[in-house]
Amino acid sequence: MKIMITGITGFVGSHLAEYLLNLKEGHEIFGLCRWRSPKDNLATIYNKIKMVEADLCDLSGLLRHFKMIRPDIIFHLAAQSYVLTSFNTPVQTLWTNVIGTTNLLEAVRLSEINPVIHICSSSEVYGQVSEEEVPIKESCPFRPASPYAVSKVGEDMVAYQYWVSYRIKTIRTRMFTHTGPRRGDVFAMSFFGKQIAAAELGIKEPVIHVGNLKSIRTFCDVRDAVKAYWLLVNKCRPGEVYNIGGDTTLTIGEALEKMLSFSKIKCEVKVDPNLLRPSDVTLQIPSTEKFSKETGWKPEIQLAKTLNDILDYWRDELSRCPWKALTVEK
Repeated sequence: MKIMITGITGFVGSHLAEYLLNLKEGHEIFGLCRWRSPKDNLATIYNKIKMVEADLCDLSGLLRHFKMIRPDIIFHLAAQSYVLTSFNTPVQTLWTNVIGTTNLLEAVRLSEINPVIHICSSSEVYGQVSEEEVPIKESCPFRPASPYAVSKVGEDMVAYQYWVSYRIKTIRTRMFTHTGPRRGDVFAMSFFGKQIAAAELGIKEPVIHVGNLKSIRTFCDVRDAVKAYWLLVNKCRPGEVYNIGGDTTLTIGEALEKMLSFSKIKCEVKVDPNLLRPSDVTLQIPSTEKFSKETGWKPEIQLAKTLNDILDYWRDELSRCPWKALTVEK
């Protein structure tokens, strides 16, 4: 079976590629990425996958690759996925996520292939919900509170439209908070872990700069998430949308406290106004009943292991490349 992963060099894409290779089912894994994308996350598996240079904003390139490869499954994970950054680059965020996804689906249509396509939307589409709407179901209305969230609403709906109009087999997920080793340092738990590791190594002062710590999140490990994605394309129905998320709910501050308990030194926590979003989503607790009922999936990795693994990842990264800690200095 030919499987294509867009955004394979990223956090989730690299974990998904590893998981599929470990299944040892003989799948051909193709990774779609831009020529300038760092390949660090693929270091241990790079020679086991087939890299394809392309840009989601280049329809002709996508069409050429799809006609040649003819994938059976496409995991569309590539995106501008940083919420805070989207406030500074709203047009680029919308272009990459909405137009890029439209180009991908149009390339599938024009090349006359018939893959199952996982479209990775986001829980951010729900925006700020009331306590009465928790746990959040797929029927919850959209209230996007950032340019990123708006772009994911567009991506979500374009995927649905291509199913309705052309019967292209899109299946959408709205993934809630997920983290783990290799997560970008613009995301909260990875950003905290990087700062703690840098402080432990004496590279920076033992002060952890934070944004809003009161937001409530339900955490899932990325390694559980990619298992869910594989079940999705094998067991779920085209045209449908599914919430996926963990089963451990904490405030960001409580999760930070848990991570700090694994630190080798004592650190001060300091709120940085530059890390606060113009508008924030403070309550995200998913109902994953629909997805679990159809697949039998449930999260297995405990949050303590996830947080420890994030810390160990950054300890290793900064021990080898201490210059990477410069991006957390204030």
